[in-house]
Amino acid sequence: MQVKELGHLVLYVRDAARSATFYREVLGWRQILPEPGDEAKVGAAAFSAGDRTHHELLLIGVGADATAQPTGRHVGLYHFGLKIGDSDDDLREAMNTLRERGATVVGSSDHTVTHSLYILDPDGNEIELYIDVPGVDWRSDPTLVAAPVRPLRL
Repeated sequence: MQVKELGHLVLYVRDAARSATFYREVLGWRQILPEPGDEAKVGAAAFSAGDRTHHELLLIGVGADATAQPTGRHVGLYHFGLKIGDSDDDLREAMNTLRERGATVVGSSDHTVTHSLYILDPDGNEIELYIDVPGVDWRSDPTLVAAPVRPLRL
C-alpha cells in the first residue's frame, strides 16, 4: 500500500453552523453541503476547494458541552495547513481579511520553503495559512524543509 494524497480532514466542532460560517466567510472556502444556513438541521457541513476530490473538510457538530482541545503540547492534531496563494502579497491580503473579520491570529513564521500565518477557528483548532516561497527548490534540496524557523517579515 502507498498513500497517494491526503484526501480530507474531519473536525468535531461544538456548533456546525458557527464553524461553517467561519470556514465559509472568513476563509472563503466553498461550502458544498448543506445549503448555508442549514448546518444546524443536519449537524454537519462539507467544504471543497476545487475539483480534485469530493470534499477536503467535513465539520461534525458535537454540542456546546463537548470537551475543549487541551492547550499547550499534547498528543493529537497540532494544526493543519491550507495553501492560500503564491506570494507574500497573498499573505498580506489574507492578514487584512482576517483582521477585518475578527479572526484570532496566533502567529506567523518564515519556514524558508513557506511563509505562514497561524489562526484559530471558533473551537480553537489551529490552522496554518501559507504560501510556498517562490524560487525555493525544496525538491532538489529537501533539507530546506527542516531549515530553522525565523520571524516572518511581511
